[in-house]
Amino acid sequence: MAKSRSFSIFLLKEGNTAGNALKEGHVLGDAVIGASALPEGATLYILDKAPLPPWWKDYWGIQQNLKQMLKGAIVFLPVGTRCFAITFGHTFHNLEENSYEYDFGLRTTLNALDPQKIKSTDILQPENARRERIQSPTSSDITFFDFNRDESIVKKLTGSVKEEYKNFLTNITGASSLKVSSKVTANEISELCEKLLKIYKKDDYKKSFPELHNIVPVKDPSVLDQLNDKLVDAFNDMAIELVLTIPELIDHNGSFQIKYSGVGRTQAVFDDVYILHYREYLTEKNIQDVSLEIFRKHKLRIQDENGNTKQSYTIFKCFIFDCELDTQHYHLCEGEWYCINKDYIQRIKNELDPSFVDSDILTECLQKREDEFNLYIASENDDVICLDKKNIAPKGQTQVEPCDLLTMNESIVLLIHIKISTRSSALSHLFNQGLNSVELLRLNDESKQKLKDLTTDISFHSSIDNDDFAVVYGIVTAKENSNKSDNLPIFSRISLMRALRALKLMGIQGSVVFIEDKVDRKSTTQEPTNASPHS
Repeated sequence: MAKSRSFSIFLLKEGNTAGNALKEGHVLGDAVIGASALPEGATLYILDKAPLPPWWKDYWGIQQNLKQMLKGAIVFLPVGTRCFAITFGHTFHNLEENSYEYDFGLRTTLNALDPQKIKSTDILQPENARRERIQSPTSSDITFFDFNRDESIVKKLTGSVKEEYKNFLTNITGASSLKVSSKVTANEISELCEKLLKIYKKDDYKKSFPELHNIVPVKDPSVLDQLNDKLVDAFNDMAIELVLTIPELIDHNGSFQIKYSGVGRTQAVFDDVYILHYREYLTEKNIQDVSLEIFRKHKLRIQDENGNTKQSYTIFKCFIFDCELDTQHYHLCEGEWYCINKDYIQRIKNELDPSFVDSDILTECLQKREDEFNLYIASENDDVICLDKKNIAPKGQTQVEPCDLLTMNESIVLLIHIKISTRSSALSHLFNQGLNSVELLRLNDESKQKLKDLTTDISFHSSIDNDDFAVVYGIVTAKENSNKSDNLPIFSRISLMRALRALKLMGIQGSVVFIEDKVDRKSTTQEPTNASPHS
């Protein structure tokens, strides 16, 4: 009986073959001629690095002759008018990132997967680039994995295939590439890829996973060109909504450094990913006019402390960005543009817009920093208390700020949270902060007492004891107030909707106030967000 073997398969974009799909300067050898079982028309490249001693051999002074080898291969396999790349070992990094279909693995998996037999999911929250992997000890349906379908993108799924595919597949994992276990022989691999291509082209996933297509990839070349132009404009305008991030889950067990490359050497290395560091690299290399080609040529490299590159990604793949085009909303993530369903956005708007209100206290901001603004508002209003950086967490727990500003509206205690930004990751932090603090106050008597201790005006105390709270989100922005929720990035609207719903379940009113920004933020240094480790 044939053994089941694992294959990692990429579908190259139309027009891409072995001749143009490999990176310039790849570390593979020349195309192999002597491979007797290679299918007709296929091309094989081998990674055959010379054996090297592991670093710990010299570190411990080991005299024994120890060497480790790194081997791998890529097979380019034409099937009809398309071409597949099948990778073995750690060779896929030699493929040009723009040479293969980014949705091939995931879409094929969604079409082939038994919806009741999912084993693992990789989830991305675009608003703050947060990633998580959830695994089930047994095969489960999608509800087990408890991800918010409204604000998350499924990046990878693993599970068992439907009965109709079990004669040539068993387990399947999909992301950009497709990882499958199959018993096919070398002379049957072309037939396997042909079947996978047919599965990829189906839309069965819309029935099997109907909740996953509010957010869909953009494929129209003319639309992509316009979106990429908007990306370049945003970079040149230093738009705070444009974020740089590491585009996949990484191992934080070992230390790493960040370095940028693409035009000459640089000695600059960084401890984290931050878009200003890339701008510094461009300045060092005297590059003033950026383009999409530059973003696809320049690399963000993750290297160890000895300067050895562990992973590298194009700058384009590292961008996260929201924009609008012809009244439609789009999101860039991991080198792929996504379109947000228009009806879904309208439903969000209808729910959110009534929560946007005016305020007599929060009218305009003349300060560069949030703490300066908070102190100013408290100094100008006798009935407002500044609680910025104060703590109501129970003893021994992580600090929790009750709010930035505290005041009363009749018998209701207003917990006001301030953020100078409409950047998605910053707003995510704001909305979670407001929700977390009021939950703590509702559930913990020690936190209530700490809040009362921070307020010398005893008129607050009975309302605090009675849980008479309301949460106000104050957002400092130069955008027009009348636009209401349209001023926020799409995933921030979704995050706000979740927070307001949670407040409503607690019987607490939530509202949003736009504060007119009188400061030219583009003339000041952009600071990294504290909501994401890779902004």
